[in-house]
Amino acid sequence: MELGVNGINAKATLHPDATARLARRAEELGYASWWAGDHVVLPSPRVPGSPMEATDAILDPLVHLAFVAAVTERIRLCTGIVILPQRNPLVLAKQAASLDVLSGGRLTLGVGAGYLEPELAALGVPMSERGARTDEYLDAMRSLWSDPEPSYRGRFVAFDGVDAHPRPVRPDGPRIAIGGHSPAAFRRAVARGHGWIGVGTPDELEANLAGLERAAAETERPAALGRLRIIALPLAPIAPDTARRYADLGVDELLVYPLPLEDPKEAEAYLERHADLPR
Repeated sequence: MELGVNGINAKATLHPDATARLARRAEELGYASWWAGDHVVLPSPRVPGSPMEATDAILDPLVHLAFVAAVTERIRLCTGIVILPQRNPLVLAKQAASLDVLSGGRLTLGVGAGYLEPELAALGVPMSERGARTDEYLDAMRSLWSDPEPSYRGRFVAFDGVDAHPRPVRPDGPRIAIGGHSPAAFRRAVARGHGWIGVGTPDELEANLAGLERAAAETERPAALGRLRIIALPLAPIAPDTARRYADLGVDELLVYPLPLEDPKEAEAYLERHADLPR
């Protein structure tokens, strides 16, 4: 089981010096990945379900990861997650390919359909369309990354007679990780993802793994995607026994989450405390 770091494109790492120090320190400590979350706008005033106050700062994940790429050498750079239906898929495909090339193929693009209606509405996305848009956008981006003559025609995106270079380092594009806990998200992970990202405790993970198993029984998985990687994100400090339980459940990557810590020194100490968790 690998260890990763999630959520430090807000609060503790807003300052460039803190971002550089923490990213380098995470790499020194042996963390395999660095994940950045996404909210373009937040409801103001805050509504139930919103993870942050509207005045809480959060950096754009792709801009943040480009900075982290420049100050690190090995750590994988991951969005966890980009809210895909509120992004233009061709623009995002270009941004992702650019970051992947500049980082030497270190990008994992984690995506989700979103859940905050005020944010989606402000960006012109009806809640009822977010899942269908997510599926179409994934397929359209993959064509732009991989097909000799890219083209796609769907309800929400359509193009042909265009191309975009540079292509990502891998011929089939960056690794895709799907976030979400709904039956639709589980089916999307099986059909379109190299990995699945889930938030919660080991008990919650067990229930989500059962949902993934049900989705796998009714959804065809392309052989080219390989085995579905399981990425777990607890929102609380992780004790060694808890880490062992995640590992026993088959988690491939466990993400530590020092987001509530606004002092970079406290965030660094948090990473140091968790670096020796059982794997």
